[in-house]
Amino acid sequence: MKVPSVKDLKTITGKGVKSAAEDAVAKTGGVLRLAPCWVPRSFMQPGKRLKLAQEDLYALGLNRGGIDERWFASTTEAANFGRLPDEGLSYIVFEGKRFLLRDAVAQLGAGIVGKKIWSKYHRWPVFSKFFDNMGPICHHIHQTNKFAKLVGMDGKPETYYFPPQYNFADDNFPYTFFGLNPDVTKKQVKECMANWNKGDNGILDLSRAYRLQVGTGWYVQPGILHAPGSFCTYEPQWGSDVFGMYQSLVEGRAVDRALLTKDMPKSKWNDLDFIVDTIDWKANTDPDFHKHHFLVPKLCSGSEKKGYFDYWINYGRTDGWQAVTGKRLTVLPGEKVTIKDNGAYGLICVQGMGKIAGQLMYSPSLIHFTDLTCDEYFVTEDAAKKGIVFENDSPTEVLEVLRYFGPEVNPDAPELPR
Repeated sequence: MKVPSVKDLKTITGKGVKSAAEDAVAKTGGVLRLAPCWVPRSFMQPGKRLKLAQEDLYALGLNRGGIDERWFASTTEAANFGRLPDEGLSYIVFEGKRFLLRDAVAQLGAGIVGKKIWSKYHRWPVFSKFFDNMGPICHHIHQTNKFAKLVGMDGKPETYYFPPQYNFADDNFPYTFFGLNPDVTKKQVKECMANWNKGDNGILDLSRAYRLQVGTGWYVQPGILHAPGSFCTYEPQWGSDVFGMYQSLVEGRAVDRALLTKDMPKSKWNDLDFIVDTIDWKANTDPDFHKHHFLVPKLCSGSEKKGYFDYWINYGRTDGWQAVTGKRLTVLPGEKVTIKDNGAYGLICVQGMGKIAGQLMYSPSLIHFTDLTCDEYFVTEDAAKKGIVFENDSPTEVLEVLRYFGPEVNPDAPELPR
């Protein structure tokens, strides 16, 4: 028997999606299996911890860059130059067919994401990913709604969690720069932007770095400069690939200035005042940045007696608005538990083997580019509210899954200090 491959699946599009999606939801009880969604970045070097086979790291071609990201339950296109038509989009896999999660949501609406999210957004407006780089990403921001709307995009809050299962090695730079020093002036940042083509523009000299800790995370609202370090990161976020790079040289690699201005109006590409104004100055220069953004897991429910532990790992708000939240569920060896949630979610299994609602689920050791896996699922709102049965089939190892939720789904999630 050969390894199941996406190449063996029939792709369903157009009018056929509705009946295929309805059939899948009905027969699985709303627990939809997803195929791996790989995304390259031309400006980064893969960290080699995504379990993707090394010979497939450049499966889309050297010119496209190495694959350093895997996107989960995504209906958001990756904003890459030269991208494939479905790059960044997750496929549902069911009975020898595949169809886009985005198309299924468009056809079934509230039947997948829930009435509240569908009525307000008419889509699944969030996604998560693993990003895995050998070194740091350059200092960049995701614009606020005010500035993103100028180019027809949404601002992007995001949140990090560093899973132990994917950080067996720190790689080259396990530190992240966040924001700016409290005494930095806008004039200094403008000077950095003016010096872009002179080599290192010195933006990191104005910032602060924090050592990354496995099993913790950070909350990053739009407008905050950040240069993520070399940990493999689970990153629930708003469904927008908007960004601007503010660092000209990273580990000796030049950053194309087009990546600074790609999501700015063309008339503003050389307007240094505008470029600096896109930075949320108060948040970036906050002297208590760590206190206001650092995340530690907080117990949501469960105990050893109950056979599981469910922790909040991703939480926080932007101007009082909850964009996305995340939980880490650990099912103890041999246990079978039912977990109820407030809304739909995307899920990735990071350790162990067992079942989800009767379907096989396990974390693979190695994945080839076109392989199908049983480690990723999307759970509809109705199914989540009724409760999902998780079974750990191992007598010795825990079953651990990460799941993320849409906007304003979890009012009981922890709050960060203000």
